[in-house]
Amino acid sequence: MLVWFVVLCWYDVTQRRLPNWLTVPGAVAVLAWAAATGHGVPAFAGAATLFAIYLALHLIAPAAMGAGDVKLAIGIGALTGAFGVDVWVLAALAAPLVTAAWAIVVKLGSAVRTVPHGPSMCVTAALAAAPVMV
Repeated sequence: MLVWFVVLCWYDVTQRRLPNWLTVPGAVAVLAWAAATGHGVPAFAGAATLFAIYLALHLIAPAAMGAGDVKLAIGIGALTGAFGVDVWVLAALAAPLVTAAWAIVVKLGSAVRTVPHGPSMCVTAALAAAPVMV
């Protein structure tokens, strides 16, 4: 999982996009792992809910939320959902806050207008799930 997150973060920061070949297989792997370990229902619920929220945001403001982030929400929602509602909520709420903080810091120091959201999704999901994964 951590390798997937690192690759996603690197790609989003350097290329400013999250391609299907990175987001979709990871989401499938997380859902398969969750189903195999008896966490399929909460993982699917987490994936569907986070996907729906991100899709709505993307449709409302496509420039603010990329389609790659919407697809990444499936894997992130599944992973965090598999560990419980509290982990899912923590990751779901923390990711936009981390992105906003990052954007403020970047805006103060440069002319860059946007920051990628994928790294915040990955970092907050990993940190939220870490205590229950050990």
